[in-house]
Amino acid sequence: MQDKSALNRIVIALGGNALGNTPKEQQEKVEIASKTLVNLISQGNEIIISHGNGPQVGMINLAFEEACKINNKIVPVELPECTAMSQGYIGYHLQNAIKKELNKQKMPWNVATVVTQIEVDKDDEAFENPRKPIGSFYTKEEAENLMAENEGLVIQEDAGRGYRRMVPSPLPKDIVEKECILNMLDNEFIVIACGGGGIPVVKNDDGKYEGVSAVIDKDFASAKLADTVKADYLFILTAVDQVSINFGKPNQKALDCISIKEAEKYCEQGHFASGSMLPKVNAAIEFVKGGKGRKAVIASLEKASLVIEGKSGTIIHS
Repeated sequence: MQDKSALNRIVIALGGNALGNTPKEQQEKVEIASKTLVNLISQGNEIIISHGNGPQVGMINLAFEEACKINNKIVPVELPECTAMSQGYIGYHLQNAIKKELNKQKMPWNVATVVTQIEVDKDDEAFENPRKPIGSFYTKEEAENLMAENEGLVIQEDAGRGYRRMVPSPLPKDIVEKECILNMLDNEFIVIACGGGGIPVVKNDDGKYEGVSAVIDKDFASAKLADTVKADYLFILTAVDQVSINFGKPNQKALDCISIKEAEKYCEQGHFASGSMLPKVNAAIEFVKGGKGRKAVIASLEKASLVIEGKSGTIIHS
């Protein structure tokens, strides 16, 4: 067993650039990603992995949605179950690719995926204002007919591309399987957890959990995971090497290392888009605020192993 007191514990949130739109493409991409992930371990770090699931959960949801139109033996599958399915098959590809790389480097770690539920507050304001688009596109007429037939269904225009179903995106409150995750970490496992933001659940009056039709932001879920396992670092891996201010303008500037106060100032000034970089920066801020000595990093997957050496990424610190 390794001396874990000497390890940095890192939660790694893999963005969509690390995963493909089809199972075959995904297998190819995670083979590449696994080399970077195992390199972090060889540097003397302990890693926990989370991931997005946007294309995958949309594909699963759409498949059932379309199939039930032509075959009455197929029933629609609700969003919590679609998220669970995506966690399973993304985890399956990730753990196989990582284990292959571990074997190649003769490293003794085990890898396992935890189908993870995340508790949300049933009174979260997000449930009153669904804004996360999912699934297929509809015409205005189709959208109006569907909403008339299905009480509570919200379908709105999505960026001029057509009408899509909107679901709530509540903040994560607690990780239901946290004890399982912590136990696995103590026993030399690389854990893949909270995939796609986790399966959102609420606790009923009888103490039982019930899935809700919502999507939790992957970066906020990863920040909650990092806080739960008392991580030293939160890595949010995306398509760019560093966060920039004045993005796309002549005075664009990449950021190497910034404090929480600087990050909050840039958020207030509107430097980060709400649909892309803003939730990543906000999740990073939330994690760093939660404990002494923590650091969050926003970087590209390809250069993640350079982050600890200070050669890539944007580091957010207290």
